[in-house]
Amino acid sequence: MQIKRKNIFKKYKWLKEKKRPFIISSDYDGLICASFLSHYLNWELVGYYDYNSIWLSEDAHKYKKKIIWVDLNILPKAGKSIGGQIVSMDEHTPPGFETSFNANIIANITSKDFKQKFPFSTLLLLMWLYNIQYKKNDIGKLLILHSDNSWMKIQKYQSNVNFWIDKLENYNWDVLFEGIDSIDYENKIDQFLYSKLIQMGAVSKFGKLSSKYLNIKSREGMLNPDWDGDIFLNLFHLYAEILGWTPPQLPNIYKRIEGKKFKLPLSHIKAIGLNKFLKDNKIFSYAITNPTNFSYTIFQSYYKND
Repeated sequence: MQIKRKNIFKKYKWLKEKKRPFIISSDYDGLICASFLSHYLNWELVGYYDYNSIWLSEDAHKYKKKIIWVDLNILPKAGKSIGGQIVSMDEHTPPGFETSFNANIIANITSKDFKQKFPFSTLLLLMWLYNIQYKKNDIGKLLILHSDNSWMKIQKYQSNVNFWIDKLENYNWDVLFEGIDSIDYENKIDQFLYSKLIQMGAVSKFGKLSSKYLNIKSREGMLNPDWDGDIFLNLFHLYAEILGWTPPQLPNIYKRIEGKKFKLPLSHIKAIGLNKFLKDNKIFSYAITNPTNFSYTIFQSYYKND
């Protein structure tokens, strides 16, 4: 069954609102989403979250129940999020996620269906939703498809990619993905994009994936808002120069809230029951990151914190 934009906008009316405050994951994926949302919806960046800490501006504190959490999965019912991680263990949506736009929830993909997990980035989900086409075969395409290493997943998981192309209707996926499955594309990634990001300090480690032809290791890295502001600005300027997306203003961070991040076997959660585990442990955010692991973060309470 196809996922239709009109049904998404009907269910999540806030996705059409302008000037919403939002918080992003503090990495490349979150930052490029921030540029997109700033440009097309005039949303206001008010903080960052790296699954250990939350960085807040005064506006984030002031409007905390109106915040959209982008490229993130947060559980409190007062929050709304946009993301693509698996959060369900069965056909029931966990309480707290009814208000969040998550590709896997919409497609009824659970931990039992990991081979059909949403394979693209949050950015590509947003581009599809707002029908923002990108038809150039240039550096901009490299920037877009680097988000969440989408280009490598397109190379390696073609069956699942086709499954999602069929689900996400009326978009120029064939144009956007043209040429990715080639040595030439990999050379462009290695010789231009990765070298550029390394020079900027925007990637700090190798990821788990490798390319199909040249065995290029994926590059990734979490950034720290306490000292990586220059990298944030450089990436925003790069997106503006190449993609034409108006960069957001960097939020003036006044407060950091520390959480605690944990990982448990998924079998442990199944034995207890997901809803009971979430409630008993007051989980703030979580994701089922692979068929056997459950990662989560707790805070004393973000929504009660002054």
